[in-house]
Amino acid sequence: MIMLSMISIQFGATLAKHLFPIVGVAGTAMVRSGLAAILLVSVRRPWRDGPVTRLALSELIMYGGSLGAMSLFFYLSLDRIPLGVGVALQFLGPLGLALCMSRKSSDLLWVGLAGVGIALLLSGSTPLEGAGLDPKGVIFALLAAVAWALYIVFGQRAGKQLSDGRASALGMVISALIILPFGIHHGGTDLSNHELWIYAPIVAVLSSALPYSLEMMALTRLPAKTFGVLMSFEPAFAAILGYFMLGENLYWQQWLAIGLIIIASIGSILFAQPTNLTSSPA
Repeated sequence: MIMLSMISIQFGATLAKHLFPIVGVAGTAMVRSGLAAILLVSVRRPWRDGPVTRLALSELIMYGGSLGAMSLFFYLSLDRIPLGVGVALQFLGPLGLALCMSRKSSDLLWVGLAGVGIALLLSGSTPLEGAGLDPKGVIFALLAAVAWALYIVFGQRAGKQLSDGRASALGMVISALIILPFGIHHGGTDLSNHELWIYAPIVAVLSSALPYSLEMMALTRLPAKTFGVLMSFEPAFAAILGYFMLGENLYWQQWLAIGLIIIASIGSILFAQPTNLTSSPA
């Protein structure tokens, strides 16, 4: 289930890149988030649980805001750098958060491995372009990493105020509303393109509904530590799918960098203190 989830998310990302020329990056993010919000609201029906308190609403706004920023920045990075590199850089968000929550001196090893991985990623060129990575693409990926870390923090806080299903549905609605003005500005009349509405629902399902459902089922069958270790391989799945579906070749330094980031993520999970493991699934 976890393997299928990672393949689904990255396959959805590769399809999303094909929508960029049609409706723009922000337009693609808007359509994907909007359709995902409609799908989640239809399934979860969050209105059945009564009104939302003021405290819960404030947590939801932060949760949905970080989710929207993560989606938008991630798509902006994919427009400029290869999928595998973008996912690896974005993965530094939850990795950095996990390391910040730990007080073990041995975690310096994982910080060092992740740092070497970043250096190799940024120093390498892409065979497809014959030049170094686009600086703006790298910045967007790192901003997505920060947003991912905030998404975890605010997601936990929102989950304490509301049920998981209600928080995820309402958070996705807020995310879609935040991306909406950017999408309309960049998408414009291209939103009427029939080709967009052929691929957009597939992207929304593959990037959100299907993988999140698979991950939830996997969480009920696996220990949190095992779940986290398996999810750490997502940058590798992204690089492989980017290679086969988008023709995004990487130099050996960048493959090595992705491997180091994966090792750092696995190490931080395996050697984490028990108190940190309880917050990993969020």
